Amino acid sequence: MYKVIIRPLFFLMDPEKVHHLSFSLIKFFSKIGFGGLFRAMYVVEDKRLEKEVFGIKFKNPVGLAAGFDKDAKIFKELSNFGFGFIEIGTLTPKPQSGNPKKRLFRLKADSAIVNRMGFNNGGVLEAVERLKAQHNVLIGGNIGKNKITPNDGAVEDYLICFEALYAHVDYFVVNVSSPNTPGLRELQDKEPLTNLLNALVTENKKYVTQKGVKAKPILLKIAPDLTDDQLTDIIDIVAITKIDGVIATNTTIERNNLKSPESVTKENGGLSGKPLANRSTEVIRFLSEKSNKAFPIIGVGGIHSEKDALEKLDAGADLIQIWTGFIYEGPGLVKRINKAILAKG
Repeated sequence: MYKVIIRPLFFLMDPEKVHHLSFSLIKFFSKIGFGGLFRAMYVVEDKRLEKEVFGIKFKNPVGLAAGFDKDAKIFKELSNFGFGFIEIGTLTPKPQSGNPKKRLFRLKADSAIVNRMGFNNGGVLEAVERLKAQHNVLIGGNIGKNKITPNDGAVEDYLICFEALYAHVDYFVVNVSSPNTPGLRELQDKEPLTNLLNALVTENKKYVTQKGVKAKPILLKIAPDLTDDQLTDIIDIVAITKIDGVIATNTTIERNNLKSPESVTKENGGLSGKPLANRSTEVIRFLSEKSNKAFPIIGVGGIHSEKDALEKLDAGADLIQIWTGFIYEGPGLVKRINKAILAKG
């Protein structure tokens, strides 16, 4: 029904307006009792799907990537679509409106999206208030810096978000790989990235010592556009800082072999969807093999089918996330992936 009726209607409208409309519809139908129906339709409950990664037990390995529920507005409702975990954000210390509209574009011929949202969000404290509501959803907190914060002040922004979210998320993701905040990707260079991650790891240890709480896993989200030498640096940085894992990958600035009209392919921003599938899998395989599986990897990028998901897992991913695939294929994709994982054994 989604691909025959709902998606064609949604795709007649502006992508960002549809995003907000879909939130309203999901909240409305969940409020009037459809949550149980959604769970019956999409949730696959099976002990064989459970997986423990960086000390957390996931009900299944299929998550929703950051960028969909940026402000933690519908994470509880989204869990009814079968996700094993949901990542909110990217969140910044202060609210910011993001880049000027129009900033979200569909590349329908490529089953892809270009976005240059620019970390639009209501600020970390607003999200925290929503996360205080009782729930049983595993939540990842994706954190970044404000656009107006210079890179030499970035560490403080990440620490502010880390402190605010600490009691309310199950793991953290350090986003230094979005192409839509000027200069952000410069933080992926070895020295600034090592300094940033060391600061967060030190803060994590301080919480454990002073408050007697369990340390929260810290993951790094990287760009697919890194060279092999840069990816080798990432492996070294993970070993040096002792963070808990990597998310591979964010969106790409490459525009290779696209079928969509130039009017949309030329738009600035990060490309997600099917064209990213091969490169993100290459990055996962490189990290897994070159590190000798030294750390967990969450694979994301171009997952639009069960085959895509299994390829990521076979390449070395411990968990996977979808985003653009959820928009193009609908919630049934989560169920199909989980069933495929069970069928493979």
